[in-house]
Amino acid sequence: MAKNYEIRLSGSGGQGLILAGIILAKAAVHDKHRTTQTQSYGPESRGGYSRADVIISDTEIYFPEATSFDCLLALTQEACDKYLFDLKEKGVLIVDTSFVKNLSLVSEYTYEVPFTDLAQEKLGSPITTNIISLSFLVRVTGVVKEESLKKAIEESVKPAFVSLNLKAMELGFELASQYKK
Repeated sequence: MAKNYEIRLSGSGGQGLILAGIILAKAAVHDKHRTTQTQSYGPESRGGYSRADVIISDTEIYFPEATSFDCLLALTQEACDKYLFDLKEKGVLIVDTSFVKNLSLVSEYTYEVPFTDLAQEKLGSPITTNIISLSFLVRVTGVVKEESLKKAIEESVKPAFVSLNLKAMELGFELASQYKK
């Protein structure tokens, strides 16, 4: 892992990105890394913009928000358009092609996956898109241990939804193995 690894999870309200950011930060803590997690969302709780920044480091973190991303997850076209140019030159771009149809920049580290469509098809609801895409991100980047992610999910979601979210996590890992470069 780099000295500071900056991640932005972005999309719209209601997609669970704030929860995904909290889960990722908890996983980093389980791995004994220093971490910050910040969030921002529009005035509408559903449908407006939403983002969560997570910085994972082995040294002190002096500014809590991601400014130059090592990894950008964009679940909507608007989020992709808004944050794409803050991605580092060799940064990892992960987009949900269920909603992101036009990319103005593609690199060798770009992953285009229909996360929302797959959540609906494989798990019966788009509600797990956040966990599927977060697990995909973790497997592709290796930013936290997969076991730490599992533990963080178990600690963070309501008990009634743990099983569904662990299925989503496994689906995300499986997808990443298929797409990994």
